[in-house]
Order: sequence, then C-alpha cells, then structure tokens
Amino acid sequence: MIYANIWITVKDAQDVPEIRELLREQGRLSRAEPGCARFEVYHSTVDETKFLLVERWESTEALDLHRKAKAYTEIYQPKVLPKVERQGHVSTPIE
Repeated sequence: MIYANIWITVKDAQDVPEIRELLREQGRLSRAEPGCARFEVYHSTVDETKFLLVERWESTEALDLHRKAKAYTEIYQPKVLPKVERQGHVSTPIE
C-alpha cells in the first residue's frame, strides 16, 4: 500500500474557487481508478489557500497508472500544478 499526503497551497487566493472545483473533479475521477483505495480532498477552514490530498494506492503500479490517467494528465498536471505550491509526503501509518 502506498500512502501519500499532499499539502497544496494556492499561489493566488483568487484562484481558490477554481482549484477547489478542479480538485473535487480530480478526486472523483481518481476514486474510480483501479488500485485507488482512498482519495480524499480536504479544504482548510483556517487558511482558504490550503488543501490536503489524502491518497492510498494498492501498489506502486497503481500509482504509476494514476499518473497516466485523465485525473492527473488533464486536470492536476496542466490546470492545478501551475497555480499551486505542493509538498508531497509519502508516509507510513503508525499503528
């Protein structure tokens, strides 16, 4: 299982509504992909420019396929990434 948590900060606050809708659609599409165990998008209630993606992928191969799918290639990469700063954290759960 691959656990990825990505903090996203929108560079220009005027882009927040657009980014919110793009991330909503990206999440919807990503959840339908093979190997996606979890894909949640959170919007901070303290700082409107911050979002958190919580992703769980069944394997490295599933994550690699995600990076070739529509949610990534048509939404995230071309429309979201240019307008945000991101900090990705591949993590392991503490049990």
